[in-house]
Amino acid sequence: MLENNENAYTKMRTPRNLLLVSIALGVLLIASAFIFGFYVILVGLVAVIIAGLVEYVFSRVRKIEFDQFWFVTPLIFTLLLPPSVPLWIAGVGSAFGYFFGKSIFGGAGKTVFNPALVGILFVTISFPQFISTAWLDPVTNVIGTSTPLGSLNAGGTFNYTWSDLLFGMTPGSIGETFRIGILVLGVLLIALRAIDWKIPVGVLGTVFVVTLIGYYVYPDGFANPYYSLFTGSILFAAFFVATEPVSAPATNNGKWYYAIGIGLLVVLIRNFATFPEGTVFAIVLMNVVGALFDSGKKEVKGGEVHE
Repeated sequence: MLENNENAYTKMRTPRNLLLVSIALGVLLIASAFIFGFYVILVGLVAVIIAGLVEYVFSRVRKIEFDQFWFVTPLIFTLLLPPSVPLWIAGVGSAFGYFFGKSIFGGAGKTVFNPALVGILFVTISFPQFISTAWLDPVTNVIGTSTPLGSLNAGGTFNYTWSDLLFGMTPGSIGETFRIGILVLGVLLIALRAIDWKIPVGVLGTVFVVTLIGYYVYPDGFANPYYSLFTGSILFAAFFVATEPVSAPATNNGKWYYAIGIGLLVVLIRNFATFPEGTVFAIVLMNVVGALFDSGKKEVKGGEVHE
């Protein structure tokens, strides 16, 4: 019999799984450098180094073991940033997210919220003038405020082809635009059992089905359901953010409830709220209630956690 947080840490957050996820995140960062330029590597280095300093100071002060996989959090944080964001914002956001999202709760395996998302929310709310205007178009090299998701939500003409959306030839965050790579790497991680398939399938399936129903019932209020899966950060978040094992539920049913809740909130925020992208807000909100899906003791049978 295992508690939820103990199981999540020992079963899924293993060195093997963290290494596989780290490699996948590194591949996406390198791919983004071919799309947006070498500057995104500098953004990642700043975020990783700052997070490492926070982890070092925290481990020395608290006299606990240094987390050898500290760089996973700043890598995810980096891949959620706009490609032309100032380096100082990358540093400030990485430090804030790592300390207030991870260190303050006791370090690795004890987080309540995904720490990378804590950092993204902080810089998005605190410095919107830098975040919302730092979208680089890799085709024209023009930095602006428009992304495919913004165009999709605004209605009117959608000028991006499927090839553009899949191979990264669109504005967007550093890690979200190379969607064919996200799909391939995500499926590989599932096949290698480094992440649980239920969460990405639940998130993406909910977004598609609910948007599809809304699109046919109320087409003026809902975006195209097919494009909805290939715009914004939903693909990246479904495979690499929502699946973070410590802040997500551990039971099979809990994972489905968690994933469906994220999908519903994404659809709600995207189509009816001020922010065009609801993925980050949706995952953080579900982090709050995720533990409720795993209340009580759990028993491990055949590598799965059952209620």
